Amino acid sequence: MPPLLVRHSVLIFIIPAMLLTLLGLPPTATLATRFYSFDLMREYPHDPEAFTEGLLYGGNDTLFESTGLFGRSSVRKVDLQTGKVLVLHQMDEKMFGEGLTLLGDRLFQLTWLTNVGFTYDRHNFSKCGSFSHKMRDGWGLATDGRVVFGSDGTSTLYQIDPESHQVMRMVPVKYQDNDVRYLNELEYINGEVWANAFKTDCIAIISPDSGIVVGWVFLHELRLMTF
Repeated sequence: MPPLLVRHSVLIFIIPAMLLTLLGLPPTATLATRFYSFDLMREYPHDPEAFTEGLLYGGNDTLFESTGLFGRSSVRKVDLQTGKVLVLHQMDEKMFGEGLTLLGDRLFQLTWLTNVGFTYDRHNFSKCGSFSHKMRDGWGLATDGRVVFGSDGTSTLYQIDPESHQVMRMVPVKYQDNDVRYLNELEYINGEVWANAFKTDCIAIISPDSGIVVGWVFLHELRLMTF
């Protein structure tokens, strides 16, 4: 599946489109940075009241979604074509739902301003348990099918053991020797971690081994097109 974006009452699918020129690279660079724009492919209906924090494709035209805000946070299964909520787990009103990922039959969810996360059965959303983590906060989650990647709003990309929930590795994320901060929503795509930089219209494409940003997706034109 291509990356997903949420714009109020509409879900938007995008696919990268390579820009014609590289911007600002030194001529002696040994690793060329990739720069992408996007093509708007399709729009889908979406609950305008859902404060989307985590979103992933669940197969068979369904989405798994984590929503935030105190008193309104939830985990839900959504029909892609209609936007209808098929299964809903309402969270405790003191919890603010954050990042979400799926590993096997378990959904992993973070919460904001806490070190607490939850796991759910993907089929019926029964709560499998809770866990604590060592990140500074709970922001984004993704997985490569073996480890869970996490973000906490800093420039650190965490690698977490999905069984013990212990941090296995902390990788500083940098672009041209500068820290890339406010890493937020995460996706794992073709061996790389894609991370939205909070409060920007940019997605950083990160090598999970080195933490080097190897590419950028620029989405500022999407804001002009849809808002």
